[in-house]
Amino acid sequence: MVSSTAQTSRLKYVSLGVLVLQTTSLVLTMRYSRTLKEAGPRYLASSAVMSAEVLKVCACVVLVFIENNWSFRGMKQVLREEIVGKPVETLKLAIPAGIYTLQNNLLYVALSHLDAATYQVTYQLKILTTALFSVFMLGKRLNFHQWFSLLLLMAGITLVQWPTSNQGDSEQKVLSAASQFVGLIAVLVACVSSGFAGVYFEKILKETKQSVWIRNIQLGVFSFVFAFVGMLVYDHQRVKELGMFQGYNTITCIVVVLQALGGLIVAVVIKYADNILKGFAASLSIIMSALISYFLLKDFTPTGLFFFGTVLVIVATFLYGYKRSSGFAVKV
Repeated sequence: MVSSTAQTSRLKYVSLGVLVLQTTSLVLTMRYSRTLKEAGPRYLASSAVMSAEVLKVCACVVLVFIENNWSFRGMKQVLREEIVGKPVETLKLAIPAGIYTLQNNLLYVALSHLDAATYQVTYQLKILTTALFSVFMLGKRLNFHQWFSLLLLMAGITLVQWPTSNQGDSEQKVLSAASQFVGLIAVLVACVSSGFAGVYFEKILKETKQSVWIRNIQLGVFSFVFAFVGMLVYDHQRVKELGMFQGYNTITCIVVVLQALGGLIVAVVIKYADNILKGFAASLSIIMSALISYFLLKDFTPTGLFFFGTVLVIVATFLYGYKRSSGFAVKV
Protein backbone atom coordinates (compact mmCIF):
# COMPACT_ATOMS: atom_id res chain seq x y z
CA MET A 1 0.00 0.00 0.00
CA VAL A 2 2.82 2.36 0.97
CA SER A 3 4.71 1.43 -2.20
CA SER A 4 1.62 2.13 -4.34
CA THR A 5 1.09 5.52 -2.68
CA ALA A 6 4.76 6.44 -3.15
CA GLN A 7 4.59 5.45 -6.82
CA THR A 8 1.44 7.54 -7.37
CA SER A 9 3.08 10.51 -5.65
CA ARG A 10 6.17 10.09 -7.81
CA LEU A 11 4.03 9.96 -10.97
CA LYS A 12 2.30 13.17 -9.92
CA TYR A 13 5.54 15.09 -9.80
CA VAL A 14 6.85 13.49 -12.99
CA SER A 15 3.58 14.61 -14.60
CA LEU A 16 4.13 18.10 -13.24
CA GLY A 17 7.63 18.26 -14.70
CA VAL A 18 6.52 16.98 -18.11
CA LEU A 19 3.62 19.45 -18.27
CA VAL A 20 5.82 22.43 -17.31
CA LEU A 21 8.50 21.41 -19.81
CA GLN A 22 6.02 20.89 -22.66
CA THR A 23 4.06 24.10 -22.05
CA THR A 24 7.10 26.32 -21.63
CA SER A 25 9.12 24.85 -24.50
CA LEU A 26 6.16 25.04 -26.91
CA VAL A 27 5.51 28.72 -26.21
CA LEU A 28 9.17 29.72 -26.32
CA THR A 29 10.06 27.74 -29.46
CA MET A 30 6.93 28.97 -31.22
CA ARG A 31 7.78 32.58 -30.33
CA TYR A 32 11.41 32.11 -31.39
CA SER A 33 10.38 30.50 -34.68
CA ARG A 34 7.98 33.34 -35.52
CA THR A 35 10.55 36.09 -34.82
CA LEU A 36 13.68 34.39 -36.17
CA LYS A 37 15.21 36.35 -39.04
CA GLU A 38 16.50 33.99 -41.71
CA ALA A 39 17.19 34.14 -45.42
CA GLY A 40 14.26 32.76 -47.36
CA PRO A 41 10.55 32.49 -46.58
CA ARG A 42 9.11 31.93 -43.11
CA TYR A 43 7.17 28.71 -42.62
CA LEU A 44 3.38 28.84 -42.92
CA ALA A 45 1.48 28.63 -39.63
CA SER A 46 -1.37 26.86 -41.44
CA SER A 47 1.07 24.20 -42.67
CA ALA A 48 2.51 23.70 -39.17
CA VAL A 49 -1.00 23.25 -37.73
CA MET A 50 -1.82 20.67 -40.42
CA SER A 51 1.45 18.79 -39.85
CA ALA A 52 0.81 18.68 -36.09
CA GLU A 53 -2.62 17.11 -36.66
CA VAL A 54 -1.13 14.40 -38.90
CA LEU A 55 1.49 13.61 -36.26
CA LYS A 56 -1.14 13.55 -33.49
CA VAL A 57 -3.33 11.08 -35.40
CA CYS A 58 -0.31 8.85 -36.03
CA ALA A 59 0.62 8.92 -32.33
CA CYS A 60 -2.94 8.03 -31.31
CA VAL A 61 -3.05 5.13 -33.79
CA VAL A 62 0.14 3.77 -32.20
CA LEU A 63 -1.43 4.10 -28.73
CA VAL A 64 -4.56 2.23 -29.88
CA PHE A 65 -2.25 -0.45 -31.31
CA ILE A 66 -0.54 -0.76 -27.90
CA GLU A 67 -3.93 -0.83 -26.09
CA ASN A 68 -4.90 -3.84 -28.25
CA ASN A 69 -1.89 -5.89 -27.12
CA TRP A 70 0.25 -4.93 -30.14
CA SER A 71 -2.24 -6.58 -32.50
CA PHE A 72 -2.79 -5.07 -35.97
CA ARG A 73 -5.96 -7.09 -36.37
CA GLY A 74 -7.34 -5.89 -33.05
CA MET A 75 -6.41 -2.28 -33.87
CA LYS A 76 -8.08 -2.42 -37.30
CA GLN A 77 -11.22 -3.91 -35.79
CA VAL A 78 -11.44 -1.20 -33.12
CA LEU A 79 -10.88 1.59 -35.66
CA ARG A 80 -13.49 0.12 -38.01
CA GLU A 81 -16.08 -0.38 -35.26
CA GLU A 82 -15.54 2.88 -33.37
CA ILE A 83 -14.90 5.31 -36.26
CA VAL A 84 -16.31 3.92 -39.51
CA GLY A 85 -19.10 1.96 -37.81
CA LYS A 86 -20.31 4.93 -35.75
CA PRO A 87 -20.56 7.85 -38.22
CA VAL A 88 -22.88 9.91 -35.99
CA GLU A 89 -20.48 9.72 -33.03
CA THR A 90 -17.57 10.55 -35.34
CA LEU A 91 -19.34 13.56 -36.86
CA LYS A 92 -19.88 15.04 -33.39
CA LEU A 93 -16.16 15.83 -33.32
CA ALA A 94 -16.35 18.05 -36.41
CA ILE A 95 -17.42 21.11 -34.38
CA PRO A 96 -14.61 21.08 -31.77
CA ALA A 97 -12.12 20.08 -34.50
CA GLY A 98 -12.92 23.21 -36.51
CA ILE A 99 -12.66 25.38 -33.40
CA TYR A 100 -9.38 23.81 -32.29
CA THR A 101 -7.95 24.38 -35.77
CA LEU A 102 -8.89 28.06 -35.56
CA GLN A 103 -7.42 28.27 -32.06
CA ASN A 104 -4.09 26.70 -33.07
CA ASN A 105 -3.72 29.12 -35.97
CA LEU A 106 -4.52 32.04 -33.67
CA LEU A 107 -1.77 31.00 -31.25
CA TYR A 108 0.79 31.44 -34.02
CA VAL A 109 -0.63 34.89 -34.73
CA ALA A 110 -0.52 35.80 -31.02
CA LEU A 111 3.09 34.70 -30.56
CA SER A 112 4.11 36.62 -33.68
CA HIS A 113 2.99 39.83 -31.92
CA LEU A 114 3.40 39.17 -28.17
CA ASP A 115 6.39 38.08 -26.12
CA ALA A 116 6.15 34.62 -24.52
CA ALA A 117 5.65 35.91 -20.95
CA THR A 118 2.77 38.26 -21.82
CA TYR A 119 1.18 35.56 -23.94
CA GLN A 120 1.45 32.97 -21.15
CA VAL A 121 -0.23 35.21 -18.58
CA THR A 122 -2.96 36.44 -20.92
CA TYR A 123 -3.75 32.93 -22.15
CA GLN A 124 -4.71 31.96 -18.59
CA LEU A 125 -7.97 33.77 -19.41
CA LYS A 126 -9.04 30.39 -20.83
CA ILE A 127 -9.77 29.43 -17.20
CA LEU A 128 -12.53 32.06 -17.20
CA THR A 129 -13.99 31.05 -20.57
CA THR A 130 -13.85 27.34 -19.69
CA ALA A 131 -15.55 28.01 -16.36
CA LEU A 132 -18.37 30.01 -17.96
CA PHE A 133 -18.97 27.44 -20.71
CA SER A 134 -18.92 24.68 -18.05
CA VAL A 135 -21.65 26.50 -16.11
CA PHE A 136 -23.89 27.04 -19.14
CA MET A 137 -23.24 23.82 -21.09
CA LEU A 138 -22.60 21.25 -18.35
CA GLY A 139 -24.56 22.81 -15.50
CA LYS A 140 -21.44 22.97 -13.34
CA ARG A 141 -21.71 24.78 -10.02
CA LEU A 142 -18.91 27.14 -8.99
CA ASN A 143 -18.11 27.94 -5.38
CA PHE A 144 -17.78 31.50 -4.14
CA HIS A 145 -13.96 31.26 -4.01
CA GLN A 146 -13.94 30.13 -7.65
CA TRP A 147 -15.99 33.15 -8.77
CA PHE A 148 -13.66 35.36 -6.72
CA SER A 149 -10.63 33.75 -8.38
CA LEU A 150 -12.11 34.56 -11.80
CA LEU A 151 -12.40 38.22 -10.80
CA LEU A 152 -8.75 38.16 -9.66
CA LEU A 153 -7.82 36.55 -12.98
CA MET A 154 -9.49 39.32 -15.00
CA ALA A 155 -7.88 41.99 -12.84
CA GLY A 156 -4.43 40.42 -13.24
CA ILE A 157 -4.68 40.10 -17.02
CA THR A 158 -5.94 43.69 -17.28
CA LEU A 159 -2.83 44.89 -15.41
CA VAL A 160 -0.53 42.77 -17.59
CA GLN A 161 -2.04 44.28 -20.74
CA TRP A 162 -2.17 47.82 -19.35
CA PRO A 163 -0.27 50.19 -21.69
CA THR A 164 2.89 51.80 -20.32
CA SER A 165 4.50 55.05 -21.39
CA ASN A 166 7.77 54.22 -23.12
CA GLN A 167 10.36 56.61 -24.39
CA GLY A 168 11.21 56.41 -28.08
CA ASP A 169 10.06 57.25 -31.55
CA SER A 170 6.31 57.94 -31.65
CA GLU A 171 5.85 56.07 -34.94
CA GLN A 172 7.61 53.03 -33.52
CA LYS A 173 5.38 53.17 -30.43
CA VAL A 174 2.26 53.24 -32.61
CA LEU A 175 3.50 50.23 -34.59
CA SER A 176 4.34 48.38 -31.37
CA ALA A 177 0.93 49.15 -29.86
CA ALA A 178 -0.83 48.02 -33.04
CA SER A 179 1.16 44.77 -33.06
CA GLN A 180 0.34 44.11 -29.39
CA PHE A 181 -3.33 44.80 -30.06
CA VAL A 182 -3.38 42.20 -32.85
CA GLY A 183 -1.70 39.71 -30.51
CA LEU A 184 -4.15 40.47 -27.71
CA ILE A 185 -7.20 39.98 -29.95
CA ALA A 186 -5.74 36.69 -31.21
CA VAL A 187 -5.25 35.45 -27.62
CA LEU A 188 -8.73 36.53 -26.53
CA VAL A 189 -10.42 34.75 -29.44
CA ALA A 190 -8.22 31.70 -28.80
CA CYS A 191 -9.31 31.69 -25.14
CA VAL A 192 -12.99 31.77 -26.08
CA SER A 193 -12.57 29.03 -28.68
CA SER A 194 -10.46 26.97 -26.27
CA GLY A 195 -13.11 27.24 -23.55
CA PHE A 196 -15.99 26.24 -25.80
CA ALA A 197 -14.17 23.42 -27.62
CA GLY A 198 -12.76 22.02 -24.37
CA VAL A 199 -16.14 21.89 -22.64
CA TYR A 200 -17.85 20.51 -25.77
CA PHE A 201 -15.20 17.77 -26.01
CA GLU A 202 -15.61 17.00 -22.29
CA LYS A 203 -19.38 16.72 -22.79
CA ILE A 204 -18.88 14.22 -25.62
CA LEU A 205 -16.39 12.16 -23.59
CA LYS A 206 -18.85 11.94 -20.68
CA GLU A 207 -21.69 10.80 -22.95
CA THR A 208 -19.78 7.90 -24.52
CA LYS A 209 -17.41 5.17 -23.40
CA GLN A 210 -15.01 5.43 -26.32
CA SER A 211 -11.28 5.51 -25.65
CA VAL A 212 -9.79 8.99 -25.37
CA TRP A 213 -7.29 7.96 -28.08
CA ILE A 214 -10.12 6.99 -30.46
CA ARG A 215 -11.73 10.36 -29.79
CA ASN A 216 -8.44 12.11 -30.50
CA ILE A 217 -8.11 10.24 -33.81
CA GLN A 218 -11.61 11.38 -34.80
CA LEU A 219 -10.76 14.91 -33.69
CA GLY A 220 -7.43 14.85 -35.51
CA VAL A 221 -8.87 13.64 -38.82
CA PHE A 222 -11.42 16.47 -38.91
CA SER A 223 -8.79 18.97 -37.74
CA PHE A 224 -6.48 17.86 -40.57
CA VAL A 225 -9.25 18.43 -43.12
CA PHE A 226 -10.04 21.90 -41.73
CA ALA A 227 -6.34 22.81 -41.51
CA PHE A 228 -5.68 21.64 -45.08
CA VAL A 229 -8.65 23.57 -46.47
CA GLY A 230 -7.64 26.65 -44.44
CA MET A 231 -4.11 26.47 -45.81
CA LEU A 232 -5.36 26.27 -49.40
CA VAL A 233 -7.78 29.17 -48.86
CA TYR A 234 -5.50 31.62 -47.02
CA ASP A 235 -2.04 30.60 -48.26
CA HIS A 236 -2.91 29.27 -51.72
CA GLN A 237 -0.55 31.57 -53.61
CA ARG A 238 2.43 30.95 -51.31
CA VAL A 239 1.85 27.19 -51.37
CA LYS A 240 1.63 27.29 -55.18
CA GLU A 241 4.93 29.20 -55.43
CA LEU A 242 7.11 27.49 -52.81
CA GLY A 243 5.17 24.46 -51.52
CA MET A 244 3.42 23.77 -48.22
CA PHE A 245 6.64 22.94 -46.35
CA GLN A 246 8.48 26.14 -47.26
CA GLY A 247 10.65 27.61 -44.52
CA TYR A 248 10.73 24.41 -42.43
CA ASN A 249 13.84 23.94 -40.31
CA THR A 250 14.79 22.15 -37.10
CA ILE A 251 12.99 24.69 -34.88
CA THR A 252 9.83 24.40 -36.98
CA CYS A 253 9.86 20.61 -36.64
CA ILE A 254 10.28 20.90 -32.87
CA VAL A 255 7.29 23.27 -32.71
CA VAL A 256 5.16 20.81 -34.73
CA VAL A 257 6.13 17.87 -32.51
CA LEU A 258 5.48 19.81 -29.29
CA GLN A 259 2.10 21.02 -30.52
CA ALA A 260 1.09 17.53 -31.67
CA LEU A 261 2.11 15.80 -28.46
CA GLY A 262 0.89 18.60 -26.17
CA GLY A 263 -2.74 17.48 -26.05
CA LEU A 264 -1.73 13.85 -25.55
CA ILE A 265 0.62 14.77 -22.69
CA VAL A 266 -2.15 16.77 -20.99
CA ALA A 267 -4.52 13.79 -21.35
CA VAL A 268 -2.01 11.56 -19.55
CA VAL A 269 -1.16 14.21 -16.93
CA ILE A 270 -4.83 14.69 -15.98
CA LYS A 271 -4.90 11.04 -14.89
CA TYR A 272 -2.30 11.65 -12.18
CA ALA A 273 -2.18 15.38 -11.36
CA ASP A 274 -4.84 17.21 -9.38
CA ASN A 275 -5.97 20.81 -9.92
CA ILE A 276 -3.43 22.21 -7.45
CA LEU A 277 -0.54 20.60 -9.31
CA LYS A 278 -1.90 21.78 -12.66
CA GLY A 279 -2.10 25.30 -11.26
CA PHE A 280 1.45 24.97 -9.98
CA ALA A 281 2.55 23.80 -13.45
CA ALA A 282 0.90 26.82 -15.10
CA SER A 283 2.58 29.16 -12.61
CA LEU A 284 6.02 27.62 -13.09
CA SER A 285 5.57 27.83 -16.86
CA ILE A 286 4.73 31.55 -16.65
CA ILE A 287 7.79 32.25 -14.49
CA MET A 288 10.13 30.23 -16.72
CA SER A 289 8.77 31.91 -19.86
CA ALA A 290 9.32 35.35 -18.32
CA LEU A 291 12.90 34.54 -17.28
CA ILE A 292 13.88 32.99 -20.60
CA SER A 293 12.21 35.79 -22.59
CA TYR A 294 14.12 38.39 -20.55
CA PHE A 295 17.56 36.76 -20.40
CA LEU A 296 17.75 34.78 -23.65
CA LEU A 297 15.22 36.03 -26.19
CA LYS A 298 15.62 39.62 -24.92
CA ASP A 299 12.16 40.58 -26.24
CA PHE A 300 10.57 41.24 -22.86
CA THR A 301 11.05 43.98 -20.27
CA PRO A 302 8.98 43.43 -17.12
CA THR A 303 7.23 46.35 -15.42
CA GLY A 304 5.71 46.78 -11.99
CA LEU A 305 2.21 46.37 -13.43
CA PHE A 306 3.23 43.18 -15.24
CA PHE A 307 4.73 41.74 -12.06
CA PHE A 308 1.68 42.59 -9.92
CA GLY A 309 -0.74 41.34 -12.60
CA THR A 310 1.20 38.07 -12.94
CA VAL A 311 1.04 37.51 -9.17
CA LEU A 312 -2.75 37.99 -9.29
CA VAL A 313 -3.07 35.52 -12.18
CA ILE A 314 -0.97 32.90 -10.37
CA VAL A 315 -2.98 33.33 -7.15
CA ALA A 316 -6.23 33.10 -9.14
CA THR A 317 -5.03 29.90 -10.85
CA PHE A 318 -4.31 28.25 -7.49
CA LEU A 319 -7.50 29.54 -5.90
CA TYR A 320 -9.72 28.30 -8.74
CA GLY A 321 -8.30 24.77 -8.47
CA TYR A 322 -8.45 24.69 -4.68
CA LYS A 323 -11.07 22.24 -3.41
CA ARG A 324 -12.90 23.11 -0.22
CA SER A 325 -14.91 20.63 1.80
CA SER A 326 -17.53 23.20 2.67
CA GLY A 327 -19.00 26.38 1.29
CA PHE A 328 -21.89 27.31 -0.94
CA ALA A 329 -22.08 26.99 -4.68
CA VAL A 330 -23.42 29.49 -7.14
CA LYS A 331 -25.09 28.41 -10.38
CA VAL A 332 -25.98 30.74 -13.23
